[in-house]
Amino acid sequence: MMVNLKINGIPVKVEEGVTILDAAKEANIKIPTLCYNPDLPPWASCGICIVRIAGNPKMLRACCTQVDGGMEGKEIITHDAEIIATRRVILELILSNHPNDCLQCPRNGSCELQELASDFDIRESPFKKVLRDLPVDDSNPAIVLCPEKCVRCGRCVKVCQEVQNVWALEFLGRGIKGKIASAADAPLGESPCIKCGQCAAHCPVGAIYERDDTAKVWAALQNPDQHTVVQIAPAVRVALAEEFKFMPGTIATRRIYAALRRLGFNTVFDTNFSADLTIMEEGTELVKRLTGNSKDIPLITSCCPAWVEYMEEYYADMIPNFSTAKSPQQMMGAMIKAYWAGKAGVDPAKVYSVSVMPCTAKKWETRRNDDMKSAGNGYDVDIAITTRELARMIKQAGIDIMALPEEDADHPLGPYTGAGTIFGVTGGVMEAAVRTAYFLVTKKELGNLNFNAIRGMDGVKEAEVDFQNGTKIRIAVAHQMGNIAAVLDKIRAARDAGKETPYHFVEVMACRGGCIGGGGQPYGCTDEIRKQRTAGIYNDDEKSQYRCSHQNPFINQVYKEFLGEPNGHKAHELLHTSYTPRELYLK
Repeated sequence: MMVNLKINGIPVKVEEGVTILDAAKEANIKIPTLCYNPDLPPWASCGICIVRIAGNPKMLRACCTQVDGGMEGKEIITHDAEIIATRRVILELILSNHPNDCLQCPRNGSCELQELASDFDIRESPFKKVLRDLPVDDSNPAIVLCPEKCVRCGRCVKVCQEVQNVWALEFLGRGIKGKIASAADAPLGESPCIKCGQCAAHCPVGAIYERDDTAKVWAALQNPDQHTVVQIAPAVRVALAEEFKFMPGTIATRRIYAALRRLGFNTVFDTNFSADLTIMEEGTELVKRLTGNSKDIPLITSCCPAWVEYMEEYYADMIPNFSTAKSPQQMMGAMIKAYWAGKAGVDPAKVYSVSVMPCTAKKWETRRNDDMKSAGNGYDVDIAITTRELARMIKQAGIDIMALPEEDADHPLGPYTGAGTIFGVTGGVMEAAVRTAYFLVTKKELGNLNFNAIRGMDGVKEAEVDFQNGTKIRIAVAHQMGNIAAVLDKIRAARDAGKETPYHFVEVMACRGGCIGGGGQPYGCTDEIRKQRTAGIYNDDEKSQYRCSHQNPFINQVYKEFLGEPNGHKAHELLHTSYTPRELYLK
């Protein structure tokens, strides 16, 4: 049913059930919000989005008030003197409990509260400043919790509990004594946190943010005794440009290479290459399990470190199903120090390996276990920084990145295929694996390389792949941590009942949309932005000279020169890992 409204005198026709907030957008009217986020169910905690129906003194919260038939012909007022004055008072009250250290805050310039204060021209507060001097919790290797800056919008709790199903964060206390904290007020580093960083990505202020490791990178770049090597993840290339006011999905790959060299990196590689390497290892592993009558089916992907930790905590009984292949980040780290350094005549002990990732959990992954030191020269990846951190470094260096001439990555760990690129989106690992697994089984190239059945934003996607030799595999793709239980519980139920598994291969990504929506990507991500970034990824795939990992000539070179064969002895030493059940709470 359609409802006719007037919003500030502008006629609008909207479907019954949409919120007033969304109806106002149809009239190109922006209602200010702070607690609202399109990824999350509205909670209406801040009250900044108040509106009213003409003739009615009662104020309604636009984010959660739905349009119904009773509003037919009514006029909604979103801005008048009283509403604006009320919003101003709400902001002044929030600011009275908020520190004034904007210049030192990691969200300075990207803070939603700061922007609202500017919009409402708030220069001084009539209310007494009341701060509680709450300590910063930096016990987590990936993210930092600063409860003093919390505006109690509830976004972090909503995304952690209702979207990710992790329950590492909650509100403790009431009223002025209320605060955001990890469950049971334990240090965040001892909580069930999986380091996905979605809390930081959804926080409107500087209450939760990624651990900043840029100082360590600057120190390495300025150390003449170290040879700095960097890799960039698939999803970084379609998001970094947003930090420089370009459209989401803008492909900046070759300008990022140029910027990294301007920053001082000695060698620039691309994680897309090691994504191709991952497919060779994981695809071979899948084929071996399928053709070897393995009981450990389905094979479950292991590229996402937040998912790895979640699995070790909540689904440890499925460790045998987990692919032993390391993530592309860790494979690249091992190959840099174990293979490339010797080939290039560089002392591996002097190599400082940096990764640029869309993900905060990648910081933790570099130290996940001793398998991450497989090359024998310290940790294979010395430090991981996020897309946001790289953007800050580029700005500090005064580099106009989008004006740089395009450059290529270094050989041999730089060139990649389209299959490596699509690792950045949900379904991409699966699609890349299918392209190569089909070839490994049939010795023929897959006709249509675009596997549309597992593309898109549905939380769980299922399909069947016919290898046309009597082999059919059932696959499932899940993204956004809260969606995975439905898939894994289905597998468990079949296993416990002694029935055939519903799937042979399962891909999981912790973040909505996959890595393009990672916790370390530019702030303000919505489904529309995810779609734009995804389109950029697929565009890069379509333009690639090679679109299947097994076609990458440099992948074939490293196997011939160094690794031997996929899943071989040396490959297992360097490119594979193990898993351990973890306690939900550290003791």
